[in-house]
Amino acid sequence: MVPFGGWDMPVQYAGVKAEHDAVRNRAGVFDVSHMGEFRATGAGALAFLQSVTTNDVSKLRPGRAQYNWLPGVAGGLVDDIYIYQQAPENYLLVVNASNIGKDWAHLTAHTGDFDMTLTDESGRWALLAVQGPQAEALLQAHTDTDLGATKKNAFFAAKLFGFSVWLARTGYTGEDGFEVFTDASEAETVWDKLLAIGIAPAGLGARDTLRLEAGFPLYGHEFSDTIHPLSSTYTWVVKDKAHVGREHISAAPTQRLIGLKLDRVPVREGYPVKVGGQVVGHVTSGSSSPTLGHPIAMALVDAAHADALAFEVEVRGRDHPATRMELPFYKR
Repeated sequence: MVPFGGWDMPVQYAGVKAEHDAVRNRAGVFDVSHMGEFRATGAGALAFLQSVTTNDVSKLRPGRAQYNWLPGVAGGLVDDIYIYQQAPENYLLVVNASNIGKDWAHLTAHTGDFDMTLTDESGRWALLAVQGPQAEALLQAHTDTDLGATKKNAFFAAKLFGFSVWLARTGYTGEDGFEVFTDASEAETVWDKLLAIGIAPAGLGARDTLRLEAGFPLYGHEFSDTIHPLSSTYTWVVKDKAHVGREHISAAPTQRLIGLKLDRVPVREGYPVKVGGQVVGHVTSGSSSPTLGHPIAMALVDAAHADALAFEVEVRGRDHPATRMELPFYKR
């Protein structure tokens, strides 16, 4: 267990590799109840969300979810978030745990004259992420909804083990699965029932190796207040519309996020990345890949060098060869 954002969080239960393999091959569950939840309601909720995000929220319909960005007023991202439309004029925003206070201050500072209400519901919800190729089959016997009829980014009310929950076909592992929004008072019972049907508990360690293999950026590593978000491969998140910080988003980034493969030596955040002995960037996330069997990393490098094939990563004063790989490293 480690402290994180004011919470005690599990790094591992049976071990990172065992939990990683469970999610890739069967099913695992993550307790991500530390995430924050805000609700935007009212006739002006859509216009408000359009003004503070980069993606096109008007494309949402009740029962659908969308990945989105909160751009900063001076560049970078305040956060990357998910928006779930629960009903007409009713949107649930899920934000990163470490950014709850910052996001709330940013959003409330931009409510302006919009005819809407913004509510912090972070204390109400628990969030359990069931991920893996067997997630649907394992949950199906315990819910009243035909899960096979739901598509990626679906969001719907359901009964699970007799409890009233909201299920979202979303996740952060590169696998299929469902995120379970349940009342915080019922979370422990739901968690125990998930484990009882053969779903393996998984911690922060496996969550990080899974999302890294899938090429998913993590706020504070690949995204931040100062990193240009279009350094990443997620250019599709920015649509042609007016929004906070648009002038900064539209400027061309000077860095690019790339994938790296190493033969033997795992690398960590902050390690220098070089081309021909010259430092051109740094590692943002790195680990050994349980699925691929070798170390992998994401790195921010100068755009002028981003298309190079051969790099070096400095580890404790020694350079180790690295080869550029296309992101994501893994696709199911």
